[in-house]
Amino acid sequence: MSLAAPPQDPHAPRFRVRPPANWINDPNGPFRWRGRYHLFYQHNPHAPVHADVHWGHASSADLAHWEHHPIALTPTPGGPDEAGCWSGCVVDDGGVPTAVYTGIDRDHAGLGAVCLARAADPDDLALTEWRSLPAPVVGGPPPGLDVVMFRDPFVFRRGGRRWALVGAGHADGTPSVLLYDCDDLARWRFAGVFLDGTDLVAAGAFGDRAVGWECPQLYATRGGEWVLVVSLWDGDPWATGYLTGSLAATEEGGLRFVARHAGPLDHGRDFYAPAVLQEDGRALLWGWSWEARTAGETERAGWAGVLTAPRVVDVHPDGSVRVAPAPELGLLRAPEPFVTAPGRAPLPEAYDLTVTARTRTTLSLMRSASGAELTVCVDPEEGTVTLDRAGWPRAGDEGPAPVVARVPPGTEPEVRVLVDGSLYELFVGDRATVTERVYRGPDDVAELVVEGAGTDVSGWALVPSPSE
Repeated sequence: MSLAAPPQDPHAPRFRVRPPANWINDPNGPFRWRGRYHLFYQHNPHAPVHADVHWGHASSADLAHWEHHPIALTPTPGGPDEAGCWSGCVVDDGGVPTAVYTGIDRDHAGLGAVCLARAADPDDLALTEWRSLPAPVVGGPPPGLDVVMFRDPFVFRRGGRRWALVGAGHADGTPSVLLYDCDDLARWRFAGVFLDGTDLVAAGAFGDRAVGWECPQLYATRGGEWVLVVSLWDGDPWATGYLTGSLAATEEGGLRFVARHAGPLDHGRDFYAPAVLQEDGRALLWGWSWEARTAGETERAGWAGVLTAPRVVDVHPDGSVRVAPAPELGLLRAPEPFVTAPGRAPLPEAYDLTVTARTRTTLSLMRSASGAELTVCVDPEEGTVTLDRAGWPRAGDEGPAPVVARVPPGTEPEVRVLVDGSLYELFVGDRATVTERVYRGPDDVAELVVEGAGTDVSGWALVPSPSE
């Protein structure tokens, strides 16, 4: 089934990965197998609420057009994942695609186990059938560290050896990432604390609000540096941060992360738990965008959550993260643009808009019956891009405050706006991103109005492939 099938309501994204109905959260195990991309995700197949967590599954040949597959992982009655198959990754283990994931039993109290599931038929290009091993490879956190949160394994290679990160939180409120030696996936050895919240770079960027770091992800840059991504948990999902740095060997035979720079991975309020796929020459990243409307509205809609567009991630020489939309997203553009110059133009429900601002420029994307406007203000001199959505407030305690992304002042930033239903993704050059959910009302008018001298504008509607 195509992911671009007509949505149930205009808020439902058509071109990003999400199940046809019910709940989705963390992307899991992005994986390329025999020329095809596979993306898994936490999924409740029975209701639009976070419960009864399975692994959903979609795949794509080109990162733009996705196909649904049957559920990959299902909780096993009486097994270590009886209460849910939570986040993890997928690796090639001797020619067999293998999911490494968090199993939750009925008495977990925040502590997960590391479980494995293997593709039943590696020759099946769709990887539609998976078999979970009956026993976990790690039953819980290592003794002596007073760990009260333990989940989300991520496997990576360094120096020809396989290692794994696990997100953790400690009883004293310190978040951390733990390291395991898992060169043999059947035998895991605790190899120390990879990084924790007492690190001066991490503390300076993230403060002390987070009591756990979830969903750790690690990728190598083209310049030889490493980037560690952590999802900041303060008792609930909060935000996502990154740290750039290097890996150093420890006397105990492990590794530790030496951070030199840190910051927010996304400046928006509707982005969390990203997952990374390391490819030759680049790394790809997807995030989860949760609902920013009330629980009642979500229940009536019958679906909740969506994954973002794939992003290519790297690092700038100053240590800040480099993020850009995957170039394959251009495959979704209509043959002809709907706008090529500043002025007014109606906006479709899904579009790809690029603006280069040489002076202070304001883009109006939507107008309400009361006259409120959804705007993006680009100020090259100040180095700011501001999303003002006061007329479309989020459900929650954030209030009407705008979202501000900062870039080096004095440049001419190219701002790319990807909109798919209620999902808004802003890319400010390759320096900053903003992910927000905005729900268009029945009387709202989606119209582009550009105010600014010397501004270049181009925009395309997103369209399904002819076969869809």
